Amino acid sequence: MKSPKEIVQLMMNDDTFSKWLGIEIDFIDNGTCNLQAKITAEMLNGFQIAHGGVSYSLADSALAFASNSRGVQCVSIETSISHVKKVSEGDVLIAEARELHRGRTTGIYDVSIKNQHNELVALFKGTVFITDKEW
Repeated sequence: MKSPKEIVQLMMNDDTFSKWLGIEIDFIDNGTCNLQAKITAEMLNGFQIAHGGVSYSLADSALAFASNSRGVQCVSIETSISHVKKVSEGDVLIAEARELHRGRTTGIYDVSIKNQHNELVALFKGTVFITDKEW
């Protein structure tokens, strides 16, 4: 069976969107993952703050990596996010995914997103379907 690091590398090889976001993988282990990305001018909306889709996408990638880290392919089936603090150009977002529950066919994950000052900027929750296909 492949290690969590090997699995995430396989996933990243074809994940052009996560590459475009500039995602860096800080930590990966079974059921958990820490990622970060720096906010650039291209990620800002008309209010000159980071588009909500950027933090959502970072959290979604953290969910994908954390849930797939156990060696079985998983796909998200439900996700939600709450934005609690604005994010500006130059901010570095850190997403920390952790497994809350892992059953036979579903898993539930929590992803907290903080900025470089360790301030909470968003909370994300995701449910995945656990397939029977191994990495």
